[in-house]
Amino acid sequence: MQRYTDVICSFCGTLCDDIEVVVEDNKIVDVKHACRIGTAKFLASNDYEHRLLKPMVRKNGKLVEVSLDEAIEEAARILKDATKPLLYGWSSTSCEAHSVGVELAEELGGVIDNTTTVCHGPSVLAIHDAGYISCTLGEVKNRADLIIYWGANPMHGHPRHLSRYSIFPRGYFRERGQQDRELIVIDVRKTDTAKIANKFIKVNYGEDYELISALRKVVNGGELREESVAGVPREEIIALAEKMKNAQFGVLFFGMGLTQSYGRHRNIDNAINLVRDLNAHTKFVIMAMRGHYNVTGFNEVLSWQAGFPYAVDFGRGYAWYNPGETTANDVLQRGECDAALIIASDPVSHFPRKSIEHLARIPFIAIDIHPTPTTQLADVVIPSAIAGIEVEGTAYRMDAVPLRLRKVKEPPEGVLSDVEILRRILARVRGEEALTAKAEVAK
Repeated sequence: MQRYTDVICSFCGTLCDDIEVVVEDNKIVDVKHACRIGTAKFLASNDYEHRLLKPMVRKNGKLVEVSLDEAIEEAARILKDATKPLLYGWSSTSCEAHSVGVELAEELGGVIDNTTTVCHGPSVLAIHDAGYISCTLGEVKNRADLIIYWGANPMHGHPRHLSRYSIFPRGYFRERGQQDRELIVIDVRKTDTAKIANKFIKVNYGEDYELISALRKVVNGGELREESVAGVPREEIIALAEKMKNAQFGVLFFGMGLTQSYGRHRNIDNAINLVRDLNAHTKFVIMAMRGHYNVTGFNEVLSWQAGFPYAVDFGRGYAWYNPGETTANDVLQRGECDAALIIASDPVSHFPRKSIEHLARIPFIAIDIHPTPTTQLADVVIPSAIAGIEVEGTAYRMDAVPLRLRKVKEPPEGVLSDVEILRRILARVRGEEALTAKAEVAK
């Protein structure tokens, strides 16, 4: 029996790093400190019955088991034969896999995109326009006395976010924890997070931009004449603005309630500028509640290697970035891509019907851990090991702090990491193995 401490949970963008895991006979038998979702992910790694264990290739309309070499050869053939392949997913695998994936996309002259395109893509666009006044989660824990969640419900999406970083933990300057802090939730409905807040402010659906603008007006000394804005009474808006101005250290966490409602990236642009206005009075920061555990990591890696955070098209021979044109759904719905590689994602369950219809018409490869509707539709299926449980790797927390994922058990026999699978596909695409064989004959 082996006990591992300080294990990082590779489920959500919080990347809790205090997990204890007990392993016996290559099975995880106990998990401590993780939330229910994180615990379920660790324990599910034992369930080989519901895992992808063998590579498969579609023959005569049916997926049949094949050798790993044959699956990789077929995957490379599909990608090489394509004029404009799409490489999508990436948010639930390691930065090392991202790096190889970007190299593969450039080699193929394809489009590479991740789940940012359907969640916090508007946040990235707003940051292009307005910058980003942020900090680390450690600073929030140690300093923040006012925490605001806007359009986010961490009780469900990031279960330990409140207990590790925002309202509950004892910090260096917040020794009494919750007693030294105040929690405000702004949302269209009273969520479970709102139920434990000191103050819940209900905003009309799609009118977040108007409320943010009203707050900015009050913060900057303007007179608010309207009786209510976005369904919020004038008195509440003025009181909230004063509370934000008088905080010692405030933080605005925002979720998809802002990014995917009316206004989209303009909501975030306005929220960032609200925080900028508040910094004339106090210290205030803003942070996106990123969902998948390494969605931030992909944005970082792609930015290093290509200069842009997501939705990059290498079809012109260089990195070209134009969200709304080079994003995955747009490429699929216009019918531009003629092959795809989907990794660590399930777009068939989540994309619009028109996108899925085109995906079904083209050959594509799925690299994943478990069977999904996407793997059922794929022409090549390659099983992979779980980063943070069966293989090591690097991931970026939602505050862009890189953390090292640990390996606590061996993967199923014959199952490789995403990094190794992608390296082998890249080698076949480049014909490197054929060159090596020729070199051996020459010797």
